[in-house]
Amino acid sequence: MIQDIALLRSPEYQKKLAQCIHCGLCLQACPTYLQFGTEMDTPRGRIALMRAAYDGRLELEDIQAGFSQHINLCLACRSCETACPSGVQYGTLVDSARVVVERNRRISPSERLLRWLGIGMLMPYIGRIRWAARCLKLYQVVGLQRLVRWLNFLPPALKAMEGQLPPLNLQFASKKPLDATGTEHGKVLFFTGCIQEGFLSQVNRATERILQRNGYSVIIPPGQTCCGAAHLHLGDLDAARELARKNIDSFLDYGDHVVALISNAGGCGLSLKEYPHLLAGDPVYADKARRFAGMVQDINEFLVGNLKLHPTGAVPKRAVYSDSCHLRHGQKVVKQPRELLKLIPGLELVELEAPDQCCGSAGVYNISQAETAERILNAKMMDIAAVGAELVVTTNTGCHLQLLAGVRRAGLRVQVMHVVEVLDLSYHRAEERETPDDKR
Repeated sequence: MIQDIALLRSPEYQKKLAQCIHCGLCLQACPTYLQFGTEMDTPRGRIALMRAAYDGRLELEDIQAGFSQHINLCLACRSCETACPSGVQYGTLVDSARVVVERNRRISPSERLLRWLGIGMLMPYIGRIRWAARCLKLYQVVGLQRLVRWLNFLPPALKAMEGQLPPLNLQFASKKPLDATGTEHGKVLFFTGCIQEGFLSQVNRATERILQRNGYSVIIPPGQTCCGAAHLHLGDLDAARELARKNIDSFLDYGDHVVALISNAGGCGLSLKEYPHLLAGDPVYADKARRFAGMVQDINEFLVGNLKLHPTGAVPKRAVYSDSCHLRHGQKVVKQPRELLKLIPGLELVELEAPDQCCGSAGVYNISQAETAERILNAKMMDIAAVGAELVVTTNTGCHLQLLAGVRRAGLRVQVMHVVEVLDLSYHRAEERETPDDKR
């Protein structure tokens, strides 16, 4: 018996499937089609499989074999949504298909252990993430990381996870609200994320300083947790919904007193904005989810409309901006990061040949589908090398980690920074220039 097949046989699901007119305009936008050239690894091909499941033409063996293979190879980058002339909501279609795949496929003991440890025991608990980051910082400081990478003995999944580990800074969030610098223009809530707070904490601290410099006090609700995006990627709908409820409860109490709820990660921000869809059938949280999502803004879209202090410190670098798929195709935030970067003196912003192509991170894809993710990442590294970039700028946690790993493996002498880090550097250099040496 196929578990949860009803998710793919509802009238609403059929309506979404029927929007696809098989025109094929999505093919060249799809990273897996560009890699494999196979019809079943395109959005159009996967939708054909979903229709077969809806029509009852797939048996349990088909779900566990071909259907599972092609659905799991999808990065859910949503580039097809941008390319589609018919407005197909591919993201919602593939999310439901993943739930069916996960409920019906056989999971190995090693994969089950990794999921329990990483997704179950760490990501929902920011305190545990920070503890793990401290342990891994020690692993780096004493030289174990260099030894492990030199010996190259880890099994594939653990090797992929270890390869994503960046240099750690351990600049964790304050428990107290952060006051605006100068005149206050309002208060904002800040969603710090889980992996970003643990392993790229310097990005969060730069975000806070920029908001403060521009007149916004920053509140970090202590009860916040993981956004649930990774759980959705793995088809764990129940866990994603529970995390959404916890975040809604943690943030809504501040709703009447704040200007916005800020996210600085493209994937997390999209997940937060889509809570109304995730909780649409929840009698208690459906309305709360709509109110919550209405508050969420990506840091780039917020700053473009609310930048009070322009950056004036020079950052003389040749830079490229590598779009976060979920920010570009999901949230439709494309121009704003580029507009902010163009304000920075000395920064030469050039475009990649394929700025809209995925880097291969895609939540946990670079761990669960490491070989394909590496092929996609290699194409991104070739694009970066071709334009002679000294700095790669990103706006998403997974992309940041993936690009750091890609630059290291490719041997490129290139920095990887978040947009807010580059802005923060410009502000800092301006402040240094304006402060006389004897007052520093």
